[in-house]
Amino acid sequence: MNKRYWWILITYTLMQFSAVPGVLLLRELDIPLERIPGIWSMFSFTTGLIIIVLLLMPEIRNRHEVRGRSSRGEAIRWSIIGVFFVFAAQYAAALIEMFLLGIEPGSENTETIVEFAKAFPAFILVISVIGPILEEIVFRLVIFGALYKRFNFWISGILSSLIFAAVHMDFTHLLVYTAMGLVFAYLYVKTKRILVPIIAHVAINLFVSIVNVLLADQIEDWMEQLEQLEQQTSLIIGGLL
Repeated sequence: MNKRYWWILITYTLMQFSAVPGVLLLRELDIPLERIPGIWSMFSFTTGLIIIVLLLMPEIRNRHEVRGRSSRGEAIRWSIIGVFFVFAAQYAAALIEMFLLGIEPGSENTETIVEFAKAFPAFILVISVIGPILEEIVFRLVIFGALYKRFNFWISGILSSLIFAAVHMDFTHLLVYTAMGLVFAYLYVKTKRILVPIIAHVAINLFVSIVNVLLADQIEDWMEQLEQLEQQTSLIIGGLL
C-alpha cells in the first residue's frame, strides 16, 4: 500500500474520532443537543472528503491508464445492475438472519442516523452522498484493493466488509454488511472503476434516506389511512353478512 493510501486511512480514522471533541465544542456554542451530531458530521465528513480527494489526485489523473477498465456505457449499466444486486444481497442476508440466526430485522444504527437527519435535515447529504463516497474509497479502493493484491476475492471481500461493519458499530447485522460489501467489491473488480460501487452505494443510501426521513411521516399517515379503510371495510362486510 502506498504512502498516500495510509494517509487516507489516517484521515478517515481521525474524521471518525473527531466526533468526541466536535460534540464538546458545539455544546459550548449552545447549539441544540439533538442537532449537534448532524452538524459536526456534515463538517467532518466534508473536510475528510476534500482531503482524501486531494490525496487521490494522481489516481484520478491517471485513471484512463488502468488495464481492463470498463467503458463508460458498461460502467453505467453495471451501476444500475449493482443497485438491484445490493438490494437482493441485503434481502437474502436479512432472511438468513431472521430464519436461521433468529435476528430481528431493523438496525439501531439506521434508527440513530434517521433521528440525526430529522433533527438536522442537511445530514441527509452526508448519509446519502458524502458518506458512501468516503466508504467506497476507504473500504473498496484502499482496504479491499490492498487485500486483493495478496488474497483471493472472497477473503479480501469478507475481511474488508467485516471492517466496514465494525466501523458502523452494527455487529448484529454483520451478515448484511458483508453481503453488501461483497457486491460493492464485485462491482469494483468487474469494472475497475471505483465510481461504479460509489453510484450503487449512493443510490441505496438515498433510497433509504427518502423512505425513512423525507417520507416517514407521509408513509405513517398512509398506513393509518389503510388501517382505517380495512376497519371500515370489515364493518361493512360484517353488516352485509
